[in-house]
Amino acid sequence: MNKTPSCSSCRDGKALDFDISMAFQPIVDVAGRQLFAYEALVRGPARESAGSLLSKLNADNLYAFDQSCRIKAIEWAAKLQIPAMVSINFMPNAVYQPETCIRATLDAAQRYNFPLNRIIFEVTEQEQVLDIDHLTGILRAYRKQGFMTAIDDFGAGYAGLNLLADFQPDLIKLDMGLIRNIDQDHVRQVLVEATLDICRKLNIRVIAEGIESAAELHALQAMGVELFQGYLLAKPGFQTLPTVNYPPER
Repeated sequence: MNKTPSCSSCRDGKALDFDISMAFQPIVDVAGRQLFAYEALVRGPARESAGSLLSKLNADNLYAFDQSCRIKAIEWAAKLQIPAMVSINFMPNAVYQPETCIRATLDAAQRYNFPLNRIIFEVTEQEQVLDIDHLTGILRAYRKQGFMTAIDDFGAGYAGLNLLADFQPDLIKLDMGLIRNIDQDHVRQVLVEATLDICRKLNIRVIAEGIESAAELHALQAMGVELFQGYLLAKPGFQTLPTVNYPPER
């Protein structure tokens, strides 16, 4: 799935032959006790995991899956009346021409009356994208349309600082491998502090994802992180918006 599809393969590819639904996990400004966004996470209609769905993908249905996820995320975001941004994951290897592949997203937003300025397009750095120019072209096209952009799993993928040199997204999400037990790990603290300094200078907001303990959260707050996502705050809600469990203030 590393080869970007051509126009004909997207047009003539098979329709998605399995159903999908969505779960939502909040991204919050903990200090301000405010919702920033909900990430839309693909699930099966009977709560099947994302992994079980991704295992069904091939060259014929990759494009249909990516498009279906975008539309389903907007449909459920509108149905649940999400009061914040919604972050939608996309697969760059499924996008052949950004301006063409975005049409279904624009149509869905209009159909479900969901504001375009509340959509974030998020790409994981862990997906191997052999053509970085193709990825940055997609991100630039989405920004031109007025969407916010985010890089997920930053620090664990194939591009890293090289990607930031070519394109500066609105947001990056620190990989949970850097977050885990950061309150006890000096090396992780140094690496995250250096990343935060870069992001401040480039005017990129940082989200710490995978937060599982109050100690991790407090350590990152002390470094200047404001936005958080993880089981400590809320697990993903299947077809619902889970309640945020804000930790007690210190």
